[in-house]
Amino acid sequence: MDAQLRKGLLEYCVLTALSFEDSYGYQIIKDVSEYIDISESTLYPILRRLESDDKVNSYNTEYNNRIRKYYSITPKGREALAGFQEDKEKLIKVLEFIGGGDIHG
Repeated sequence: MDAQLRKGLLEYCVLTALSFEDSYGYQIIKDVSEYIDISESTLYPILRRLESDDKVNSYNTEYNNRIRKYYSITPKGREALAGFQEDKEKLIKVLEFIGGGDIHG
């Protein structure tokens, strides 16, 4: 998959995973990798970017005597996901066209 396309989709995949429940890096990777390849070296820059864009917040919690950083989606992140849902039908039509769909249909 093209790197730019993948990058954009990964952000929405991370937001989607966080829309169900707050989570931490390893769990986000497990949740998202079922649908698209993602590694730690890819995930953490995305989380930092989403946090700087106020789409995600983070907080620390103790787990097994260790500090674990959790991420939660913000209202701005939910708005971004809603915007993507609105564009989904257009995206599907483009993908069908690229995949050999009928140019007149």
